[in-house]
Amino acid sequence: MAEKDVIIIGGGLAGTATAFYLAQDGVSVTLIERGGLGGEASGANAGSLHAQIPADPFRHLGEAWARQFQPALTLYVESLRMWGSLEAELGTDLEIKFGGGLMVATSESEMAELARKAEIERAAGLEIQLLTREETRRRAPYLADRAIGGAFCPQEGKANPLLVAPAYARAATRLGAEILSAQGNATITREATHYTVTANNQTHRARRIVIAGGTGTPALLEMLGLQLAIQAFPIQVSVTEPATPFIPPLVYCAGEKLTMKQTRIGSVLIAGGWNAPIAPRGRPVVDSDSLASNLALACAVVPGVASLTLLRTWAAFVNGTADWLPILGPLPGSPGAFINYVPWLGFSGGPAAARALADMVQGRTPSVAADFAAFAPK
Repeated sequence: MAEKDVIIIGGGLAGTATAFYLAQDGVSVTLIERGGLGGEASGANAGSLHAQIPADPFRHLGEAWARQFQPALTLYVESLRMWGSLEAELGTDLEIKFGGGLMVATSESEMAELARKAEIERAAGLEIQLLTREETRRRAPYLADRAIGGAFCPQEGKANPLLVAPAYARAATRLGAEILSAQGNATITREATHYTVTANNQTHRARRIVIAGGTGTPALLEMLGLQLAIQAFPIQVSVTEPATPFIPPLVYCAGEKLTMKQTRIGSVLIAGGWNAPIAPRGRPVVDSDSLASNLALACAVVPGVASLTLLRTWAAFVNGTADWLPILGPLPGSPGAFINYVPWLGFSGGPAAARALADMVQGRTPSVAADFAAFAPK
């Protein structure tokens, strides 16, 4: 039974990035993934690199919530900065493009919400430009006339989610990390000074473990006698045939459930958090009513997509917490055990969260600027 410094459970963006940063620091690591690398939320999301406060929780949870959420904004700002150099660091093309993010308003009340939200975002380091109808029309002529303004953040962008976790894993392997995929469900046993992890009839041992299991996190925590208030929400995403580029930025709606972006090859990804049902085996499946509503809204906001052929729609889980805050750091009552769990905006925040957690695992102050006390597991 080989012993490493750290065992990571979970081969999505959170786990593979943590493995890379630990290996970069000379820490010996084994990563164990039950399926394929990036095979769940990390590879099934729409690839948004965004940090603006989502309009829906701002409207329903209020400004007091948004100010409590501010430490997460700071983390996402730092993560977007890291995304800017990630291709060079990992030595591969991730289809990263920073074309900005435009949150579109269709009423004066939505514009007022964007203005209040912008104050909190700017305090956390986001660059937010509030646009009039005329400025929006000049910047985004592809929008329907219903758009009366918006909030533009030049720091936002997009990447190909299918490429990122595998790229982190390859880079970690080059640095000496052991990456094991298709291992099935892992079991954790806590000993006096070590943790033993068993998967695929193999046993692994380390003094420290990192739980980065995404939707599988609750079951892993249960083995340590812990429960945290985390959830998985089933949503769906659609993609069209390639078209001549006409939507440069990431586009959101301030008042309705819609996100849109155009990939490098010209396909348009359409999402926004529309619910998907869960099949008897526990996997999310596409809901035709949600699909119809999502596509109708997309056509109403960006009429140019109406002529495109829809190629595929898929459903997947997204990680969530009620307060939208990440959960990062040492697990209470389990010395040497850590968690890396970034809800809702996990793709955007993944690099910074992983870099910070790698520091914590080594007993160091995180090198990422954020208030990590706000993310401590409770």
